[in-house]
Amino acid sequence: MRKGKSKKEEDDKKLFAFLAVFLSIIGFIIALIAKRKDKYVMFYAKESLVLFIFAVILTIAGYIINLVTFGWLSVIQQLIGLTILVFWVFQIVYALSGEEKSTPIIGKYVKNIKL
Repeated sequence: MRKGKSKKEEDDKKLFAFLAVFLSIIGFIIALIAKRKDKYVMFYAKESLVLFIFAVILTIAGYIINLVTFGWLSVIQQLIGLTILVFWVFQIVYALSGEEKSTPIIGKYVKNIKL
């Protein structure tokens, strides 16, 4: 009976980690409220928060580059969007894996967030 409970707890952690990543900033807030003491869930909630911040910064930078170059470098804006999507998919897969794996490039900034 104990194995069933630990399996359910593990699935619960994976679900909240997935939601934290999938729902981005809203998922971060949900994880912060519901699972603040769960190290695994908060790891992925912080990863999601950092990706959200990077996405906002890079998206603004892409718009500025596009505006300044009158659309000549719009491919940069598209590459930024694709990069963010790839990192998001990495985080979803990692969150469902059951192990704490840092997202490439972004992961090193997560360690600086103390909650």
